Amino acid sequence: MSDNLAPRFSGFRTFSQPQILRLSGADAVAFAQAQFASDVAALADGHWHWSTWLNAKGRVLATFQLLRLDPQQLLLVCHDGDVETMAGQLRGFIFRRKVTLTVDATLAVSGAFSAPEKTGNAQIAVSDDGLIELDAGTTALPRCLRIGPATVVATAAEELAWRQSDLRLGLPRLIDSQREQWTPQQLGLDRLNAYSVKKGCYPGQEIVARTHFLGKAKRAATLLRAQSPLTAGQSVSHNGSDIGTLASTAGELALAVLPLELSEGDLGISGEVVTIEPLLDGLAR
Repeated sequence: MSDNLAPRFSGFRTFSQPQILRLSGADAVAFAQAQFASDVAALADGHWHWSTWLNAKGRVLATFQLLRLDPQQLLLVCHDGDVETMAGQLRGFIFRRKVTLTVDATLAVSGAFSAPEKTGNAQIAVSDDGLIELDAGTTALPRCLRIGPATVVATAAEELAWRQSDLRLGLPRLIDSQREQWTPQQLGLDRLNAYSVKKGCYPGQEIVARTHFLGKAKRAATLLRAQSPLTAGQSVSHNGSDIGTLASTAGELALAVLPLELSEGDLGISGEVVTIEPLLDGLAR
């Protein structure tokens, strides 16, 4: 496990997938509060937290960092991209609210395997030139994100290293085929405090709350390691029977949705025995 906790590159690298969606206007916070599963209204200015957007059936459409810059301006850092589609769908719910949704292509997202210099935990640091710095790591795995001009472009190996660190910290990275397939409980988004069961209505809220309060969650995200690269959507077997599915993968690592209780026996994917690894705590904001 230790080899996966070591930095895979030094300095900041700009990633290819993350995209920024800006919500601005007098009703930006109210609009986000009604659409997203986190408690945006309780988030203080100058702070950020994880959030998720669900469909009406309580399935995850997207998971992202939600930054509250001020009372009328939010930034969504969508690490799996496709914000044009997301923005188009969200605009259908604006009605008469005073909010504007803009895909901000001027901003790039860069990361480093080091602790942030100017901030920590959920606070947002903004420099005089507008560069935003976020603490996106833990004590065990320090990481820093910067939002602003592009730096050195990440190689494929560096992108993979960052994506693997996301999975180790319990952050699922969903490809298109895995969107609208999983509840937030199944993806372990409670580990990130990415949804609320108390704040009131939002799409899918009734299903999320029912699952939480009635204790009906039967499956959860489990970190698996294989010897060869894995693919999202592959089945996981246990003692010869399929029991779960890979929801998010990064090389030989995967977050699989598996039963909460497993009996003795090997787990396998396409005939290869895989092992369970512990998830790292501390990414919640």
